[in-house]
Order: sequence, then structure tokens, then C-alpha cells
Amino acid sequence: MPLSGPRLDGAATVRDGRRLGYAEFGPADGFPVFWFHGTPGARNQVPPLGRQAADDLGLRVIGVERPGIGRSTHHRYRTVADFAPDIEILADRLGADRFAVVGLSGGGPYTLAVAHHLPDRVVAAGVLGGVAPTVGPHAGRGGIVDLTRRFNGPLGAASAPLGVVLWSVVNGLKPVAGPVYSRFAGLMPEGDQRVFAADGVQEMFIGDLVAGSRRQCRALANDIVLFGRDWGFDPTAIEVPVYWWHGDADPIVRLDHAQTLAEQMPTATFEVRPGESHLGGFGIAREVLEAVTAHR
Repeated sequence: MPLSGPRLDGAATVRDGRRLGYAEFGPADGFPVFWFHGTPGARNQVPPLGRQAADDLGLRVIGVERPGIGRSTHHRYRTVADFAPDIEILADRLGADRFAVVGLSGGGPYTLAVAHHLPDRVVAAGVLGGVAPTVGPHAGRGGIVDLTRRFNGPLGAASAPLGVVLWSVVNGLKPVAGPVYSRFAGLMPEGDQRVFAADGVQEMFIGDLVAGSRRQCRALANDIVLFGRDWGFDPTAIEVPVYWWHGDADPIVRLDHAQTLAEQMPTATFEVRPGESHLGGFGIAREVLEAVTAHR
């Protein structure tokens, strides 16, 4: 089955004249779900199963780009929390009064930030293999993500040139994107290999990175810097239901780090995915959308 494209592809103005790019899937009158991409990623990083579920369940799934990728104006937030007011404005622009939020991997902290900032509008939040804090009272130690804390100073100073380098690398690989994808998938843990081999996933990943990096590729560097800092809000104070799915073979965000944080969140439900690694959440997109929209 061919991968379905977005129903709408656009950008909206938020604070200070900046713009956030977004892509919509599912019916225009469906219940809104904001979907925050991983690191790296852009507005079209909504998995094939999620796109199909949007149509089947009557949901308006909105993939939102963070600053510095695709149609989104480059901007460096001071903390992850600074993203939430932009989403509040975007939701107003798109006529989404109440909505759910979902984030994969690097989108996880931003998902929690929006849920924390807008308890009267967010009905529930879903986190798929989300990045856990590396700084502050809920921080974990070890794992790849902890490197963002250890090298935060140099990464912050080099974020601009790093963004340029990443943009050059991504654009240089576009002509051989297919073979590079296959090679990369073969190096991933078994759980991720199953995800990468699923129908439409290669087309989604390549299409998303090609479209998102056409003009810029600085969101990845921005994310890396922010993940090594205090998030700017207390995730254990979130008032809305949070559903967190995490693979027990995740090499990026250690299971114990994510689980420890979720156990301190009174509204969180944590599910361990046996045998799955970092991107396993792409395979349960329908389950995720059903869970977070059950509270509408």
C-alpha cells in the first residue's frame, strides 16, 4: 500500500514573528492530536500506522516541526519548557481548543512540557521511548543521552556550525538515501529492524528528512543542547493522564531512567515493551492514538 501524504502542509506564525511548520493527517474536523517528531525529524514523521489510524478513528493528527527544521523558523529555546507557549499559539491558530499530544524519542520532553503548561486544554499525553532528564532532581545517569549533559558547554557553543555540518551531510546523502537507510537499519537492534522493515516506514523517514532538511537542519543540534539542561518545568507536577511506552532493549534512553521518572509522575501509566528498542513505538501508533484520545 502506498504511503498516504498529508492532507495539509503549512506553517503558522507564533511568537516574535517566527513560524512553525506542520502537516495534517486525517479529517479536518477530527479530534486534534499534536504529534512531535523525534531527533532528528520533521513534520512528516508520523508513522504509516498512525496516518491510517487517523483516517480510521476520525482524528486530526498534526505533525509539528520544532524551530530549525523544514518550514519552522530557526530559534534556540532556553529550555524545553519554552516550546509549550508556541504550541499554545499554534493550537489557537488551528482552532484546536482541546487536544492530545504525542511525542517520539526527542519529542517526548516537549510533549510533557505542553501537557504541563496546558492542563486545561491537553486531554492526555503519549510518550514513545521518550528522552528522560539528564539534569535536575529526576535525572538519570548513563546511556547515550547523558552525553548531552557531559558535553553541554561545547555543544552549545558549536550548535550553529554543527547545524550547518548536519545540513551538508543530510543533503549529500540524498542521492543514496535508500542504500544508506538499509545499511543503517541493519545496524540497529532487532526491535528497531522490525520497525524499519514495515511497509511505508522507509518512504516516511526518507521523505521526512528530505523535505525537512531542504533549507535547514538546526533542530537536531538545538535538541541535543536542550536535552543536556534542566527542562524548565517539573514533569512530576503534570496533572493530565500520561501514557509512556518504552522498549526494554532501548540503547538510546535507558529503561530504568524512563521508568524511574514515570513512577514519580502520579498521572503516568508506564508500559514496558519486551524485546523492543528505541523506535518500537512506531509499530503501536494506533494503540497510542486510541489511548490518548479516550479522554476527550
